[in-house]
Amino acid sequence: MTDPAPLLPTDLLGRWVLHRTVHDRLAGVTGTVAGTTELTLVEAGTVRWHEAGTMVLADRATPVWRTLTVRYGADGRWRVHFEDGRPFHDWVWGGRVRHACAPDDYAGVLDGGRRRWTVRWEARGPAKDLVLESVLTPAD
Repeated sequence: MTDPAPLLPTDLLGRWVLHRTVHDRLAGVTGTVAGTTELTLVEAGTVRWHEAGTMVLADRATPVWRTLTVRYGADGRWRVHFEDGRPFHDWVWGGRVRHACAPDDYAGVLDGGRRRWTVRWEARGPAKDLVLESVLTPAD
């Protein structure tokens, strides 16, 4: 359920329990990622988004992590960037976002409230058909 007003990355600062389901529709396999997500204010207009956990897929456990940066731009919009600075997607709460990564296409939705939020991605391309569904709840 979405809060009445769209949430900004600064509304979600803190440590979150991450539970992600990974559906690989091409391989017919479903797995999970269990771990944590932490959103930290680095400076005004910059939030560090770090995830770390363990992915279990087809009876194989693998450590996984990623770091993203969410930046407030001069145009008044927040945008998510990969760790190396490349743009990932706009921060749009409750609406669809896209990331074209030829030959694949990613469509996602960030939604929820201050006590439980979700991130859902569908990734499609010649060699992939994935649905990634993340649920984040407070770690406290």
